Order: sequence, then structure tokens, then C-alpha cells
Amino acid sequence: MNAKADPHDLAARIAEEAAVLADQLTDDDQDKAGVHEGEQVDPGARRIGIGVDVGGSGIKAAAVDLETGELISPRHRVPTPEPSTPAAVIASIARVVRKISAEVKLGPDVPVGIGFPAIVIEGVTKSAANVDPGWLDFDADTATERVLGRPVHLVNDADAAGVAEMRFGAGVGERGTVFLITLGTGTGSALFYNGLLVPNLELGHMEIRGRDAEKRSAAGARIKRGLSWKAWAADLDEHLVAIEKLFSPRLFIIGGGVSKRADLFVPRLTVRARVVPANLRNDAGIVGAAMAAAETEAAKA
Repeated sequence: MNAKADPHDLAARIAEEAAVLADQLTDDDQDKAGVHEGEQVDPGARRIGIGVDVGGSGIKAAAVDLETGELISPRHRVPTPEPSTPAAVIASIARVVRKISAEVKLGPDVPVGIGFPAIVIEGVTKSAANVDPGWLDFDADTATERVLGRPVHLVNDADAAGVAEMRFGAGVGERGTVFLITLGTGTGSALFYNGLLVPNLELGHMEIRGRDAEKRSAAGARIKRGLSWKAWAADLDEHLVAIEKLFSPRLFIIGGGVSKRADLFVPRLTVRARVVPANLRNDAGIVGAAMAAAETEAAKA
């Protein structure tokens, strides 16, 4: 890929490639929601957004009631393509958005929010730690909008999950400094002060023992290294203690699929702050991404 290419030309070229790939994809066996049959759900006057959560191993998506945080379509999940190039990922996103559009009656102005594992500034992905390097400095909003034909806004995946938890989940009513930590293939972090987000705080990549902290604290690291819950909890604890020394949070919220097993590791943590699992569990990223997209569109009006 030519690093000197015009970013708008690059976005257009990737969008064309993604559109072709999307038409070639078939329903994936790992999408447990399956293929929709029957009449579309009519959301009526409810404010609706589409939320997509892109992870290192899977892409999850659903239609979201923005007033309640409720999923009003089946929750779709397909594998993250390997390699996770922009064209391949956008094609997979297009496929699941088409499924959702077949399930829920959505106008063309209903936005799509995408939580993505990168620093995201004005729709441009500025890092690519756990995805294909083609995402570095890529105008993802523009390319994805071309394929989906509706407003699209990318946001850091942990920020998306954090916004949802602060609005509808474990962070409701919490004041002071609150951290959400998402534990998946990597480790994401979102910082809130009196409910306000400080965006793109990638503390999964803070250095502990000479390397990225997420190499030991991510849920994927536990599986990869074959650790017991007790041994992995010690690694996670070291990461949280380092964050606590810097920011003195009142609360840590643990997100990601591993939050369902919080009883196996949270009691082993030694941080002074309270530690609780995310209420929205693995749906937080979907809900928060939909919220972020809708609020960005509203601010443009």
C-alpha cells in the first residue's frame, strides 16, 4: 500500500474492494443469529442506531434502542477476517448490517456506529495494534459510508463500551474517576471523570515489565499462555495497580466476555478501588457505538 497515496482516493479504492467482497460473502455458520425470516420489526417512534463492535476475533452487531440501550434485533457475530484488512473488515460489517436491515425497519438516515480497537480521531484510525497495518491513518468513516450508504462513525472500542456502561450499566450515577477495562484479544481502557469521557486512552499499551501490559492482562493472554485464573488474576492485578497509582480511580468496571467469569478473578485483585463486572457484558460495545454515532449525527444537525 502506497503510504503517500491521497487518503480520499485510498478510501474510495478500499470502499470499492469492500463492496465487491461483501457481495461475495455468504451467511457465516458462526453467526448464531442465523438468517432472518418473517416480517421486519417496526421500531415506531423509537430512536434507533446500529452498533458494531469489532474485536480481534469477532465482529458483533445489532440494532439498538438509543433511549434504553436495549437490543431490538438479534445480536449477530461473525469472525474477524484474517488478515483483518480494511476491505475485508468493512465487507463483513456490510454483511451484518444488511442482515439487521432485513430484521428491523430502518430509514436511510439511521447511523452506524463502529467500535474499533484503535485510536480514532475524526473517523481516521490512527493506530493498528491488534489489526492489519492497513488501518494506520485510514479514513475509515468515509470508506465505510460509501459501502453502507448511511452515516457511519468510528469510535475507540473501549470508549464505546464505557459510554454504554456509564449511561445504562455499572457506571450509572458514579462520580469522580471511573475506569472501564475491556479484556479480550487485547486490553482496552476508557477513562471518565464525573461522567465525562477522556477519549482514546490506550492504557492496554502502557509498559509493564518492559512490554505492553495487555500481553499479560488481556483475556486472550490467559488462554494463549495456558494460565490458571489465579495466575492470570495476578498479572491483571499488576496492570490495575499501575493504573491506580497514576489516576486513583474510585471504580474499575471490567468489560468483555470474561466479565461473565468475574467471580473467578475479581476477588483475587488487590486494588483499593471497587471492581465490578460490566452490567451490559459483551453488548456494551454495540450499545455504546450506536450511541456515539447517533450523538455525532445530532451534533452535526
